[in-house]
Amino acid sequence: MIPVIGLAGGIGSGKTTVARILERLGCVVSDSDAEAKACLLDPEVRGMLVARWGNGVLDAAGQIDRSAVARIVFNDDAEREWLESVIHPRLEGKRRAAFERAVESGASGFVIDAPLLFEAGLERACDAVIFVDCPRPERLRRVREGRGWDETELDRREKAQLPLDEKRRRSDYVVLNAGNPEELEAGVREAFEQIRRGSDPS
Repeated sequence: MIPVIGLAGGIGSGKTTVARILERLGCVVSDSDAEAKACLLDPEVRGMLVARWGNGVLDAAGQIDRSAVARIVFNDDAEREWLESVIHPRLEGKRRAAFERAVESGASGFVIDAPLLFEAGLERACDAVIFVDCPRPERLRRVREGRGWDETELDRREKAQLPLDEKRRRSDYVVLNAGNPEELEAGVREAFEQIRRGSDPS
């Protein structure tokens, strides 16, 4: 059976970059962010969100406005949990189907790239978890440039997740992504080889 690898780390740490490296190494990647966005296009999900929160969560084209949803769920734990109860089962179904396809295709591994890996209990499905470590100033620079967030927004979103120290503690491997692509790739390759060999990460 191919290894299942989870990715963890802070917002803006570069988990997607690590996923791409693993993809080049022959892994199939399940991108929970992309799949969650696709779920919001599902008419059934759209109807459930509008029924709960009203037409204010729709954009000018009548589709779900993710910014409007974010403003609701990152300010109310109960609403965030409700949204997760709608989205997570659908994501799980997509992940299982993707894993089966990965096995059938002879992939070298299956990667779960999910922002809420530990919070959703997905680490239980993983043979190993890689923590992507990145200095906070670099993460802040990335989200400012890539997402238009300020420090307050980064803090607000990270408070809805497990503390970084806890994520790091619960992970099996740590790779550093501090702006040196060669160093990052070497770290990912080393961790991946250890995982494939089934060696003890300690």
